[in-house]
Amino acid sequence: MDPEKAVELVDENTICVAAILGSTLNGEFEDVKLLNDLLVKKNEETGWDTPIHVDAASGGFIAPFLYPELEWDFRLPLVKSINVSGHKYGLVYAGIGWVVWRSKDDLPDELIFHINYLGADQPTFTLNFSKGSSQVIAQYYQLIRLGYEGYRNVMENCTENMMVLKEGLEKTGRFNIISKDQGVPLVAFSLKDNHAHNEFEVSDMLRRFGWIVPAYTMPPDAQHITVLRVVIREDFSRTLAERLVNDIQKVLNELDALPSKLLTAKMAVTQDDNDLVPPGSPVIAKKSALEMQREITTIWKKFVLDRKKTNGVC
Repeated sequence: MDPEKAVELVDENTICVAAILGSTLNGEFEDVKLLNDLLVKKNEETGWDTPIHVDAASGGFIAPFLYPELEWDFRLPLVKSINVSGHKYGLVYAGIGWVVWRSKDDLPDELIFHINYLGADQPTFTLNFSKGSSQVIAQYYQLIRLGYEGYRNVMENCTENMMVLKEGLEKTGRFNIISKDQGVPLVAFSLKDNHAHNEFEVSDMLRRFGWIVPAYTMPPDAQHITVLRVVIREDFSRTLAERLVNDIQKVLNELDALPSKLLTAKMAVTQDDNDLVPPGSPVIAKKSALEMQREITTIWKKFVLDRKKTNGVC
């Protein structure tokens, strides 16, 4: 999000401006400090009181330990609420997260439910239903067991392994790195040349090596960019990072040996193309879609059979 453009869109009906500390797409931290400063100025000019909510689902457990000087939280006067997920970098299995308000005044009382059927008045912000407490217990344990220093060591290790993966991908000479070094420890990358084979094919072939690496297009106005993304968690070691780079290189070598998916387009010659053929030259007959599909299938079958012959198991 561009803070300047976001503030331009703010009007008297704006409830708040939500900034993301750790984008799902590329791990980037949005500039909450700049957003705050611009909003302070606009609020002074208009008399409004537009606050900021920070979606720190991932970054809330990263920024305090890796970038303590980064101002994104309640140090900024307009940040009124922050949410964070414990099941991401809080190092707990799925199902726990929080939203924290600066003060009670920032949470309207009409949004709070009061129940008393369990023996006493219990205010709650969420919907009530039966749910296990294992995630709460696990998070409590992690916070006490690791503490500030422990979480900092984990996040530093994740960042170091991220750099190992990033540098390994750069050495192949085949990828552009889309993600930034400061942010969620992940590597988002795209092929420099995806005319013959694309990121979705790389993702699909990596599954044969046991890797699930998502490939996806970016949001509107950038949907022409397709990226692969690897999120570095606590259990993603340096050894795994090096192994992934090796497996990606194997996949690239295999794709280089395969016919391009554009083969269909290259084999298709329209009648208009034939009209451009000089007199006396042989006219290439246009193949039907079924004929082209069969031809491509035959090429793939031959490739697979040849691999089986050379990769026999003793």
